[in-house]
Amino acid sequence: MAPAFAPLLASLAVAAAVLAAVADAACRHTNLTAGFAADLTMLQHQLRGTVRLDPSGACALQLTRFDLLAASPSARFWAADGPSLDDLAKGRPFSPLPLNATFRNETLRLPFSAPLPPLLAIFDPDTSSDLGHVFLSAASNSSNATAALASRVATPTMFDNCVQLSEGYRLRWTLNASAGEVDIGLEAAVGSEYYMAFGWADPKANSPAMVRSDVVVAGFTEEGMPFAEDYYITDYSECTMGKDDLPVSGVCPDSAYDDGRNDSRLVYGHRRDGVSFVRYKRKLDSEDDKYDVLVGATEEMAVVWAIGKLRPPDTLRPHYLPQNHGGPRDETFGLMRLNLSEAVDSCLGPLDADNKQDQDRIIADGKTPLVVTSAPAVRYPNPPNPDKVIYINKKEAPLLKVERGVPVKFSVQAGHDVALYVTSDPIGGNATLRNKTEVIYAGGPDVHGVPATPTELVWLPDRNTPDLVYYQSVYEAKMGWKVQVVDGGLSDMYNNSVLLDDQQVTLFWTLSTDSISIAARGEKKSGYLAVAFGNGMLNSYAYVGWVGNDGVGRVKTYWIDGKSAAGIHSTSENLTYVRCKSEDGVITFEFTRPLKPSCTGKVECKNIIDPTTPLKVVWAMGASWSGDDLTDSNMHSVTSSRPIRVLLLRGSAEAEQDLRPVLAVHGFMMFVAWGILLPGGILAARYLKSLKGDGWYQIHVYLQYSGISIMFLGVLFAAAELRGFYVDSVHVKFGLSALLLAAFQPLNAYFRPKRPANGEVPPRNRVLWEYLHVITGRSAIVVGVVALFTGMKHLGQRYDSENVEELTWALMLWVLSAIVIALSLEYKEVKRRGGDRSFRGHWVLGNTEEDDSVDLLHPDSSARSSESRPSGVMEVQLEPLTR
Repeated sequence: MAPAFAPLLASLAVAAAVLAAVADAACRHTNLTAGFAADLTMLQHQLRGTVRLDPSGACALQLTRFDLLAASPSARFWAADGPSLDDLAKGRPFSPLPLNATFRNETLRLPFSAPLPPLLAIFDPDTSSDLGHVFLSAASNSSNATAALASRVATPTMFDNCVQLSEGYRLRWTLNASAGEVDIGLEAAVGSEYYMAFGWADPKANSPAMVRSDVVVAGFTEEGMPFAEDYYITDYSECTMGKDDLPVSGVCPDSAYDDGRNDSRLVYGHRRDGVSFVRYKRKLDSEDDKYDVLVGATEEMAVVWAIGKLRPPDTLRPHYLPQNHGGPRDETFGLMRLNLSEAVDSCLGPLDADNKQDQDRIIADGKTPLVVTSAPAVRYPNPPNPDKVIYINKKEAPLLKVERGVPVKFSVQAGHDVALYVTSDPIGGNATLRNKTEVIYAGGPDVHGVPATPTELVWLPDRNTPDLVYYQSVYEAKMGWKVQVVDGGLSDMYNNSVLLDDQQVTLFWTLSTDSISIAARGEKKSGYLAVAFGNGMLNSYAYVGWVGNDGVGRVKTYWIDGKSAAGIHSTSENLTYVRCKSEDGVITFEFTRPLKPSCTGKVECKNIIDPTTPLKVVWAMGASWSGDDLTDSNMHSVTSSRPIRVLLLRGSAEAEQDLRPVLAVHGFMMFVAWGILLPGGILAARYLKSLKGDGWYQIHVYLQYSGISIMFLGVLFAAAELRGFYVDSVHVKFGLSALLLAAFQPLNAYFRPKRPANGEVPPRNRVLWEYLHVITGRSAIVVGVVALFTGMKHLGQRYDSENVEELTWALMLWVLSAIVIALSLEYKEVKRRGGDRSFRGHWVLGNTEEDDSVDLLHPDSSARSSESRPSGVMEVQLEPLTR
């Protein structure tokens, strides 16, 4: 019986399949047109692919040419109403297909049994990470469909053709022959400081060559913006840009030549996962027969390509210029034949860069606070993200690297709506609101502030802190990014560290008795790093660190006395423990040198570091450094905008600025004391004794007391500003000597021997006292004036000589004026004494108007006693002997 039913059962199965197919063909879950096709937007993991309806009309989406670097186990195709954080969080899985493997140019079928969502994304719900998405434009069953469609951002990464130029460099193109143009995409797994070049060789040449080629150089500016510009090659050298009346030569932009122009048009560019991608359009016939090649749409033509480091604009050249590719053929440059009309797709799978962490990074240390602010999101590393994200030291959501056992200080000034905390949750925003658990390592709802009133947070990572945590905001999700926790580093090796100007370079140092160990680390990618001691690069001693093409790190020293390459002079300083390395394009170099070089006669012998004097430091970075001497190709691309004064003993730094008010008050008080009051008191004692009464004495005592008081106040002002007494500088040594001599005067007066009676011979101790009093007092004035001038010199070294030069000249004129006045008074005094016969012929010190009953420390009570005593024989002041 069973065999009889077999044909019937088979017929029923066929009928059921036909009915199912008919049902699928009549799928009511979508109103997409049969020809619908849309490309995936690439956000992360080198996602590419085209989405269309299944050609059979079944309820399924077909994904073709699908590329994806392996994602996390939780990543899925995801249905959502839109690309925002809220929309994706409310979404649902669209397909159970796991995405934790690499897909290479594959075709997938994604069935669905519900109405299509407005947005299909590749989404990781554990980290709220959108790898890319596509808008299903005809799916209007969502209230957010209109808003979602309005938020589209064109990221055209799909092309008809692709050719692998080298292992990490690809050429993509789409020919539009009817419009007479071609879309070209250059894609390379290189650093952001590299260029990508592609173009056509001179068709008139006997054999294809780089010279006379018409190429486009594409890359990214230091601000991360893409560019694509026409270049014409006249020589195998970097562009000279026609300097010093020489013609433009080398690999130069068309716009640098006479009548040249840029005929390429940038369409789009991005950096994703350590891969550069730039798309541009170029006309097949640009009508520029001088610098552009006429490209045939159906002809096989010779093309050239290259990759290498890009030199940013500098003071000599306003363009981004390619440097020598510096590698073997078929790896960094090459020639081939290409027909644009032939269909080619030899690129299997996504490019995979060795270093995918392309965002800025900051290495924290225990000395320098990390300034936390907030600003609009520009290139947040983990989309989607809110409009405003966290910035640290002016860098958008950088990768923060900290060391176990080293305190990390945050100065939080991002606004009262951004509360900083360090968490185990990659999303932040208080994970308990999402019913998730998290471990909070530092911070919380109270850690918020503004620039006027910042809040300080100190976090100490310990051995129990995981290798990866996150800094986030308590109040909103995905404002921060990753924190890498490692063991050891420069901050452990050096006692002090400061961020230099613009927070682009960190300087580390450790002082010893007669030497200093220094390290410098750039906080951005560069080819070389230079740190110089001086007010600027001009007239400074520079230390340059770079890694050569052989992979060996080098540190060289230079004396710079000019703004051109001719003003850079190599020196031979005694550097020890020299190291230099490049990590992910970030240069770090270290060395130890003596504080005072043990040599004479050479320019480097004057490079003395005085720990008590602020060390002025500037820096510069460039694309590359070659050889021992600076050339035009090594000119810097970015420099510090001003010097930073590094206080070596205090372990801190301050920005270059005008004379600080407290030190200005110190200088003014010392001028009043040593330039007016104390000299005035001496002049009163010397030239006013001829007046009746003891008015000279009152003036003398009051001026001396006032001068000494103001002098001590000035010393306290300087000590408070500098936070301590440092006696190693010449200025401080003279100032301390003057202070001791001045302080000795009232003590000396207290122990003054009694004056002899009129007509008696002064005792020996009285004569010695008078000599001591006069000599120490006048010596104090001389030393004090020298201290004033050394103080001016010290300020000149600290605040630039031009800032105090006028004050120094004014002080010199004041001192000269005082000397002239003193000489004039001395001349009048000599004449007066010569005409007064009452003066005795022998030389003694003192005056009979001065009584021993006068208390030098209490002049008010002594004045009355002095006035009541009659005057006797007039004695004269000690004067030099004359014949």
